[in-house]
Amino acid sequence: MISAKEIAALQDRLTREWHEAPEKNENSAGDWLDLVARQHRANFDLWHIEDEARAPRVTDAELARVKRRIDQTNQLRNDLAEELDRALLKWLEARGLPNAVAPLNSESPGLIVDRLSILALKIFHTREETERKGAPEGHAERNRARLQVLEEQRTDLAACLDAIWHDTLGGTRGFKLYRQMKMYNDPALNPAVYGDSAAEKAR
Repeated sequence: MISAKEIAALQDRLTREWHEAPEKNENSAGDWLDLVARQHRANFDLWHIEDEARAPRVTDAELARVKRRIDQTNQLRNDLAEELDRALLKWLEARGLPNAVAPLNSESPGLIVDRLSILALKIFHTREETERKGAPEGHAERNRARLQVLEEQRTDLAACLDAIWHDTLGGTRGFKLYRQMKMYNDPALNPAVYGDSAAEKAR
């Protein structure tokens, strides 16, 4: 079900396509890869929304709106990473896996896919910087060095994903769905939100 090479290729292809046509949101073939694509889209959108917040001329009012979009998109990103693990565990459960007594991996496949997604975006934008016209002297060389490191990191991480999946199928290692338990968007858990609401009701 998992192929790190296939996942990285999909993330690279979608990153290129979405930069050429940002409104395009074509799903890939297959339920699992559809979910990988949706999770990558959340990271893609988050990357560019955060860029809006860093724009030098952004006003305070605009920044407040952007911050809310960042929170919403980051929540979606984390929800979809959890959904990836949920889908894998459902598939494994039908096969009597993961082995309940096998050692647990500290990082789940869904979280690794999320990290691969971010690396795909870093690689794309770093490669852009190696080709930027009019960049300062040495800029392309520095970014070529950065690109080499990023590609090595992705190769290593992809191998880790394949390894945990192989070991899970073999019953020698397992993983759990680790909920992120984000509190900042929950009005029942974040005092910055429910505190204001209580104060408003008291008026």
